[in-house]
Amino acid sequence: MKKQSYSNHRQLKWVFQGILPILILASLVGSLINITHSLDNNSDLFDACLVICINLVFCFIYYFLWTQPLRLQDRLIRAEENFRFYIITGKPLDSRLHMSQIIALRFAPDSELADLAKEAIEKHLTGPEIKKLINRWRGDYHRI
Repeated sequence: MKKQSYSNHRQLKWVFQGILPILILASLVGSLINITHSLDNNSDLFDACLVICINLVFCFIYYFLWTQPLRLQDRLIRAEENFRFYIITGKPLDSRLHMSQIIALRFAPDSELADLAKEAIEKHLTGPEIKKLINRWRGDYHRI
């Protein structure tokens, strides 16, 4: 597997993040056009409404398929990083750290973690700013 760094750590699932939303949007637009034609012609209004409902269900399914694994992954990252920080320092992570900061800190090696966490709190650093401050990148190869 290719070694991770700040420049290549982002993952893009082009079918799920690119093609699928376009297809769902196109289908929803097509169903809206279909219902306007059904209203004009007074025909098949029930079928047109069902198609819109089905497309709305697809939108909700897509939304939950996207957000739920990410929320779970965030919870796991918070627990893992809190445990790692506790092992290194003997203290839990500061509660003032935001989730985006904790996510960024997971790429920091053990030797840099405590100092970066303190700096992130004091300077209100964003996730990308924290990632840029990491000297020795610690790759995360098991992401969802």
